[in-house]
Amino acid sequence: MPIVPYDFARTRRSIFDALLDARTRFGGKKEILEDADRAPLTFDKLVIGAFVMGRKIAAFTRPGENVGVLIANSVGGMVTLFGLGAFGRTPAMLNFTAGPKNIRAACETAQVKTILTARRFIEQGNLAHLITALENDFKIVYLEDLRESVSTLDKMRGLADASLPHMAKTKVDPDAPGVILFTSGTEGAPKGVVLTHANIVANVCQIAGHVDLNPDDIVFNPLPIFHCFGLTGGVYLPVLNGMKCVLFPSPLQAKTIVGLVKETKSTILFATDTFCFQYARSAADGDLNSLRFVVCGAERVKEETRSTMMQRFGVPIVEGYGATEAAPVIAVNTPDDKNRPGTVGRLLPGIEWKLESIPGIMGGGRLFVRGPNVMAGYIRIDDPGVLEPLPGGWHDTGDVVALDSDGYCVIQGRVKRFAKIGGEMVSLMAVETNAAAVWPENGHVAVAVSDPRKGEQVLLLTDRPNADRNELLAFAKTTGLSELSLPRRIVQVPEIPLLGTGKTDYVAAQKLAEETLALAA
Repeated sequence: MPIVPYDFARTRRSIFDALLDARTRFGGKKEILEDADRAPLTFDKLVIGAFVMGRKIAAFTRPGENVGVLIANSVGGMVTLFGLGAFGRTPAMLNFTAGPKNIRAACETAQVKTILTARRFIEQGNLAHLITALENDFKIVYLEDLRESVSTLDKMRGLADASLPHMAKTKVDPDAPGVILFTSGTEGAPKGVVLTHANIVANVCQIAGHVDLNPDDIVFNPLPIFHCFGLTGGVYLPVLNGMKCVLFPSPLQAKTIVGLVKETKSTILFATDTFCFQYARSAADGDLNSLRFVVCGAERVKEETRSTMMQRFGVPIVEGYGATEAAPVIAVNTPDDKNRPGTVGRLLPGIEWKLESIPGIMGGGRLFVRGPNVMAGYIRIDDPGVLEPLPGGWHDTGDVVALDSDGYCVIQGRVKRFAKIGGEMVSLMAVETNAAAVWPENGHVAVAVSDPRKGEQVLLLTDRPNADRNELLAFAKTTGLSELSLPRRIVQVPEIPLLGTGKTDYVAAQKLAEETLALAA
């Protein structure tokens, strides 16, 4: 369908209201959700299920309560999220890969008393230790128990609610919290990111006002819904725009995912660069030919990934950029002749921006954004449940960004991911890019460590056996790169540390580098 011009007024509604609008637009009989069990759910069944499940949860929670959600990608999980929204409860999305300490900290930060999960999920994910660590302090409610308690009367009421949804649902202020997500906690206790209903709906509308979406598309999403990219981009975006969404519980099962993409005839795949490359390598010829494009975010797309997808399957990669605090998409390319590889596309409509200059960095600046998709604020563990709004509504992304004359964004790196060598600022991301160009099939992460002569030096961690710095030096000479963009030392590691989202765990990498240097001293 044609691009829907961005209209701020359309964003002033709750997520559940947006779902009801989508049901009206695309028809209640349209299949809209499917998961690994391959049992599709229509709009009508989704709305009915949300009312039934929502009323069950409402019976033991209070309006406005933050309810912990510890669930993998599944139809049942999304029915639960919409059910919470239908009755004015706020899902606090818990990262099951973060460990008991960080999950507990997240719950305390958001004043969560009840955690919703599923026995099947806990068993299949070998997560019993999490429940053991949490069950004494939080009420653990299993979705299977709620479903078993559903009576014939409950089902009849759900049908009645779905026929008159605007009378049955709780009236929710668009500016009320719609979801709480959490930072990784790598720099201390995780912060709660409070996104309003309007923030989420606005981001969905902004993307629809930027990218030509088709309700006949089938979106395959293996990214976790505790991450904003997987939640907004991978679920809310397709569902609220009438595109069937196929959910898979883990991005790690490359061969299974490739097979399901083919079986479901999916046309759009959500992935990070790391996972996309794995899928391309695992796929046989023809396995991914149903795809129109792949949407990649959360980390920089390597040229090897891009060329492999295009050469083997004729599938372009659409790279975007975002932050949890922006619900999350800030900029994204488009799957047409305006797709500009090497950039993350142009900023979405409705987003204000400004660049703050950084001494030593030329051609870019620290990006600040403001707009209808930007969060209400943070909540922190030292002041649980208390919203800390953004000064003037501006969010500091912490990213160094350059914008060209056509408005395309190039991410130069995190402010914290620059090394100062002899007074010059060197992008650690650029060091990683150069390493990936020389050794494209391996993982790399650059870190800055202290240097008594030049202030800092760059150390490259790589999983490539016998990586030789001379190969990097030869590459730099042939491409005209400064030797400053090369690591001073290379350390081979068994694997590059990753977060549960698939992103590089830079804190763990830094610790590993410092430990390596200490042992060598």
